[in-house]
Amino acid sequence: MIILGIDPGTATTGYGVINKRKNKEIEVLEYGCIETSPNLNPGERLKIINNELNKLIKKHGPKVLAVESLYFFKNLKTAMPVSQAKGVVLLTAAKKRLPVHEFTPLQVKMTITGYGRAEKKQVQRMIQALLDLDEIPKKDDAADALGVAVCYAIKSDIKLS
Repeated sequence: MIILGIDPGTATTGYGVINKRKNKEIEVLEYGCIETSPNLNPGERLKIINNELNKLIKKHGPKVLAVESLYFFKNLKTAMPVSQAKGVVLLTAAKKRLPVHEFTPLQVKMTITGYGRAEKKQVQRMIQALLDLDEIPKKDDAADALGVAVCYAIKSDIKLS
């Protein structure tokens, strides 16, 4: 099953595409970031995110989209753009009839490391180990997106409610 993980943001939206095989092995197909220029107006930035997500969906044909969900923000200035980017992600998934599963950073950390308050580097090292990568994925947003995808892959074995 191909899973598309997303860490939404207006400036940088991280993505990670993995394939979970029947033998439960997980293979990384692609990961990276969709980046938009701060010189563009918000609508143009969201349009870029939509267009790039559509390309990823067309290229890989995921069966599910897993997205990071934040319940609180330290800064209202970042909350609004992240919420807008997440809205574009949800709309893109709905148009493609992709089921969406949301996970908080705490859920991702708990699933990946067994500890909900794990440091970012601990999570990244576990992602590297679980996915048999040569190095920790560059760009925190891409690593976070892979983490969200792996979280779904693990939890889908447990039976999501």
